[in-house]
Amino acid sequence: MAQDQSEELRVGQARGPYDLDALTTRPQELENSHLDLGSVLVPVVEGGQVTVEMSEAHQPQNVYLVTPIGRISVTAFAAPKSPGMWREVVRELAGSLRDDGATTSVEDGHWGREVVAEVDGVTHRFIGVDGPRWLVRCVGSGPTENSEDLARLSRAVLAETVVRRGSEPFPPRDPLPIVLPPVLAEQVAAAQQQMFADPAAGQNPPNPTAQNPSAQNPTAQAPVAGGDADATDESGPVAGGALDQVAHATVYGENTYRDDADAAVEVPQDESPAAEAPDVPSDADDQEPPSSGSAMQRFLRRR
Repeated sequence: MAQDQSEELRVGQARGPYDLDALTTRPQELENSHLDLGSVLVPVVEGGQVTVEMSEAHQPQNVYLVTPIGRISVTAFAAPKSPGMWREVVRELAGSLRDDGATTSVEDGHWGREVVAEVDGVTHRFIGVDGPRWLVRCVGSGPTENSEDLARLSRAVLAETVVRRGSEPFPPRDPLPIVLPPVLAEQVAAAQQQMFADPAAGQNPPNPTAQNPSAQNPTAQAPVAGGDADATDESGPVAGGALDQVAHATVYGENTYRDDADAAVEVPQDESPAAEAPDVPSDADDQEPPSSGSAMQRFLRRR
């Protein structure tokens, strides 16, 4: 996203997605508010849980923020120096989803066009933003009755996301590398060992909200980054913060974090931003709307 270099940019202003090189906020200040995945730093959601999905090769494939109203993923891709890649992706993605039977529309959002697909009572919203040599895409998926609340939450998460592009060259549309935090990497390594020892491991993972009771609280769903960034410069984990959620993360084997709605829309998975299949959370009971925490309030005031 083009950002005014004459103004000081800090996380907490809801003016992202930010390019790390344009920020005055240091990455160390974000350890309790953001999940550092190498190429992206994503604000965790209060009352949510971090989950990791493994590929067939037992490598991390997707990282999700799971909430009672749906789940959110944020991925960064390499892009040309000239902007406009997301506009191309929107056309391709919308066409692909329609071909696979989803009721698909293109809506105007805060940053431009958003692709919305609905199938079997589940709504997937794809939000993309062009940045300097990167494109960041946020996907929010959840029951259609929660779609408006999840759309607001997804935009709030994206508005506080930080992209760490780096200088390494990548072909346009290639996903930028995911680097897991050490604690999460240890959990993944343990899961890998279990999967190699027992191929059936992870085939019936438990409900994420059952593992993390705080994830069952639908009234605490503003990004943790909503507070001032300076307040996150603390030692040790904060209850419900990024370090705490990472410590209680869940690792799933390939294709084990799915339901019938996942199978209803099959998009070729070449990992490009135009062709990744939508992700669907398990059906949730009717929930109250998410809280209008400080990041959410600032974001909505700027719309």
